[in-house]
Amino acid sequence: MMLHGKKSGFTLIELMVVMVVIATLLTIAVPRYFSHLDKSREAVLQQNLALLRETLDKYYSDKGRYPESLDELVSSKYIRNVPADPMTGSNTSWVSIAPDQSEAGGVYDVKSGAPGIALNGTEYRNW
Repeated sequence: MMLHGKKSGFTLIELMVVMVVIATLLTIAVPRYFSHLDKSREAVLQQNLALLRETLDKYYSDKGRYPESLDELVSSKYIRNVPADPMTGSNTSWVSIAPDQSEAGGVYDVKSGAPGIALNGTEYRNW
């Protein structure tokens, strides 16, 4: 009797089944991944806004006026650097709100300069 050598390997059908299973898993996982990224960016934005607003209040409490720019907070050593807006990726996109009285300084409040709408339906620029 002669033994026929059987070639080992995968058939095209087996490879296609594996690819279909992987594609199905990716269609479930990828949208969830990106929604979590958006949620984390929004959480960082809220934390950065809270940090800047708290620092502005401390500056006003110490000096009796608001800073002329966010860079003045850095030069006065209230913060190490101006945090980046996670939606724009830049620390220069913050929108400064001036106080009612011009002699009180230049930056009373700060808002995000990012365009777009958050997951809760509000605009980033209104945060």
